[in-house]
Amino acid sequence: MNNQRSFFFNVDWVTVFIYLALCTIGWFNIHAAVFDARHPSIIDFETNYGKQFLFIIISIVLGVVILLLESRFITALSPGFYGVTVLLLLLVLVIGRNVGGNRAWISMGGGFRLQPAEFAKLTACLLLARYLSGPNVKVSEPKSLAIAAAIIGVPMFLIMLQPDMGSTLVFLSLVFVLYREGLSPYFLVIGFLFIALFVTAILYNPLFVILVIVAIGTLIIFMFKRSKKVLVTILTGLAICIVFVLSVKFIYNNVLQPHQKVRIDIVLGIKSDLKGKGYNVNQSKIAIGSGKMWGKGYLHGTQTKYAFVPEQSTDFIFCTVGEEWGFAGSLVVIGLYLFLVLRLIMIAERQRSPFSRVYGYGAASIIFFHVMINVGMTIGLVPVIGIPLPFISYGGSSLLSFTILLFILLKLDSNRMGIV
Repeated sequence: MNNQRSFFFNVDWVTVFIYLALCTIGWFNIHAAVFDARHPSIIDFETNYGKQFLFIIISIVLGVVILLLESRFITALSPGFYGVTVLLLLLVLVIGRNVGGNRAWISMGGGFRLQPAEFAKLTACLLLARYLSGPNVKVSEPKSLAIAAAIIGVPMFLIMLQPDMGSTLVFLSLVFVLYREGLSPYFLVIGFLFIALFVTAILYNPLFVILVIVAIGTLIIFMFKRSKKVLVTILTGLAICIVFVLSVKFIYNNVLQPHQKVRIDIVLGIKSDLKGKGYNVNQSKIAIGSGKMWGKGYLHGTQTKYAFVPEQSTDFIFCTVGEEWGFAGSLVVIGLYLFLVLRLIMIAERQRSPFSRVYGYGAASIIFFHVMINVGMTIGLVPVIGIPLPFISYGGSSLLSFTILLFILLKLDSNRMGIV
């Protein structure tokens, strides 16, 4: 009886409600995105919307199972879960199925496929929480930071080999976890600085960018000329920035794939390719804009109905929301995500266990990054890198991994008054 009371009263049901709401919204929007008049039933298992319903049921059952598990089981097996996903990432490079130019899928038979990269985010978050909650681990120390970076970097590198740049970049969101645990904010500033330098070096002549950097550095040196320590730091920073700027063109021309370069060019306004690589984004923006305030109504979106937007049930599902539900509906969906992320941060902060706190911030960071990038690419603010919208995009691997990610935190939170 006490266990039942603990289960029903300690679970954060507000978060569960948001989860169910997003899953339901996703299911109906997938139905609208790939609607087939020959299969009008939303529970027809021959269609993607029927399969998504099955994925939702399986995910809910899995969520309940996680809530009934012993929390120590999750903590103790974190290294094992991480090891299994690393092995799957190695396996997918050998026997993986190529979809959309990425060897990221393992065929499971019956038309179902497994994407190990989706689960790697979860297990990296678990192992990172396990390590950072250990004794005598301080992110501010080089050794601890190097081990934490390795935990994030190993699956990140293997996913990059697929190559799946979208899933690769998601791992960078875990930097916010390290920041919460004591990483100097200067690392975040440096990260944004290098992003700015990368964009600037593409938009402008690298020589001009270097001259500007040298001018700014000279001004700072003049201001702090009496401090030798500051002088050495600034000169080192200048050298690193100059080398980075010079390497940008090489990376851009020799490392990035042609389609990735075109997408960056389109976002930065260097070129326009409305019938080629920019077609998806252009049609997505047309669909979202045509929804106006209240939308065209369920199953009445013309851009959606006539399949103008490719990948509309997966990466571009948000444009279905925009067209059929309008600005008001889009605002509701974004509001639910914002509420969810803030709720997860609140849950993380109230934990007594360091493991639970670190994991909570990891879950919040991953979901926030997915939402920000996915919505951003559908409205043309960021390059198209192909990552799903959590709980809404079609796909079993995505829904299952996000469900596990969320319900593990709910389980840890339900035991926050004890020791995890």
